[in-house]
Amino acid sequence: MNKPLAAAELEADDVGPLYVAQKKIYPQKVSGTFRRIKWRLMAFCLGVYYLLPFVRWNRGLGAPDQAVLIDLPNSRFYFFFIELWPQEVYYFTGLLILAALTLFLMNAVGGRIWCGYLCPQTVWTDLFYAVERLIEGARRERMKKDAAKGTMKLQRFVEITMKHSIWILIAWWTGGAWVLYFYDAPTLVNQLVTFQAPMIAYIWIAILTATTYLLAGFMREQVCVYMCPWPRIQAALTDEWALNVTYKYDRGEARTSLKKATELRAQGQHAGDCVDCYQCVAVCPTGIDIRDGSQLDCIQCGLCIDACDTVMTKIGRPTRLIGYDNDINIQRRQDGKSEIYQIVRPRTLAYAAIIAGVGAIMLYALLTRSLLDVNVLHDRNPVAVRLTDGSVRNAYTVRLLNKRGFDRVVAIDVDGPVDAKIHVVGIDSVTPDRPMIILGRDRTTELRVLVTAPAAGNGEKSIPLRLRVTDIGLGEVASATDNFVTP
Repeated sequence: MNKPLAAAELEADDVGPLYVAQKKIYPQKVSGTFRRIKWRLMAFCLGVYYLLPFVRWNRGLGAPDQAVLIDLPNSRFYFFFIELWPQEVYYFTGLLILAALTLFLMNAVGGRIWCGYLCPQTVWTDLFYAVERLIEGARRERMKKDAAKGTMKLQRFVEITMKHSIWILIAWWTGGAWVLYFYDAPTLVNQLVTFQAPMIAYIWIAILTATTYLLAGFMREQVCVYMCPWPRIQAALTDEWALNVTYKYDRGEARTSLKKATELRAQGQHAGDCVDCYQCVAVCPTGIDIRDGSQLDCIQCGLCIDACDTVMTKIGRPTRLIGYDNDINIQRRQDGKSEIYQIVRPRTLAYAAIIAGVGAIMLYALLTRSLLDVNVLHDRNPVAVRLTDGSVRNAYTVRLLNKRGFDRVVAIDVDGPVDAKIHVVGIDSVTPDRPMIILGRDRTTELRVLVTAPAAGNGEKSIPLRLRVTDIGLGEVASATDNFVTP
């Protein structure tokens, strides 16, 4: 349980401005467990994003060999051995559902840990901060330079120019990497540098360069606080068992200087471990004071934990004055009870079960999906024709989709009408009663199909009809249903 606000503080908050001008934040460099985790995750995320378009995957002659490719001209999505077509867009819906449920599970376990470690805004802002520190120096030095008045010195001008040039270069790489997912990467890179790429590629690179430069270089924490809806959503989803970055008020208060705290302890009196050094504030990328309790601005990055642990180690006090904790434990410690954690609880089990269920359904659908699709459309005008011998003919437009990367021969059969015969217009098959068609690889073949049946035995006005398509070589069968209509 975090420190409650006094009535006066609440009243002050009530009359405060809803919007305030952005105050530039100068996060201090820090080292420790959570900073190392963030560095490694940032390197992994950036490495995957920038390099994945260049990974090759052999799909056979004539097929694209880029491992991950969104092929808009051919309406195809490739992900290593998986190839998805427009009519399989429901897989993307399933992925979005899985992503949302995973965020819910992460929130139930560790609050906004997605925001603090994996969110693209956090990753790129961290990268931009690293460039800023490398060129302009440590926190105090940057603050001093920005506060300096008068004519800008040449060194300062060079630093600012270098910083923004590198920012723009990173932003340009970011935009360039994005468009590589929509075209063969090596080919597009060559076209881009020789100014032969499609204009739309340059437009998208320019848009993404500008947005990356703006969001990571200038707006930074404002995106997390004002633009992003996730803080509000997670605040509604969290519970008292979720682990959040928490200042252990029961241990830290009352705050005092190190010298005063040492004197009090020597006299046998209580002194809080917090020495009011403000290191937790100095390293925070959103500029908050975690000691004020749970706040919307906190992205759960854990950098204040590293900063506080460093100070506690130096002054010989136990670490984790700030740490990942739940609200229940603070009250339990005040009551002299042991800490308790419930990572596995009904909420997390429910999320995990739903994720497993949705994932299993998607995996089963993916493994058992047909790579031969049939679509039948009955002619509307005329619906049926009676021939001179009394038999009835219906016409259909049949579309056959071959999702495999090679040509194949299929046979077409019809079930339903008694003694029905099938004919494919424009196709002379060696087996007239069972037409055989060659389907080109990775394409749709449209056929004009005529089904003729004698009047005898087919007296019903509408007879269910099934059109079966069988791969002669693989034995794969696909079918579609319609109706055979008599006049």
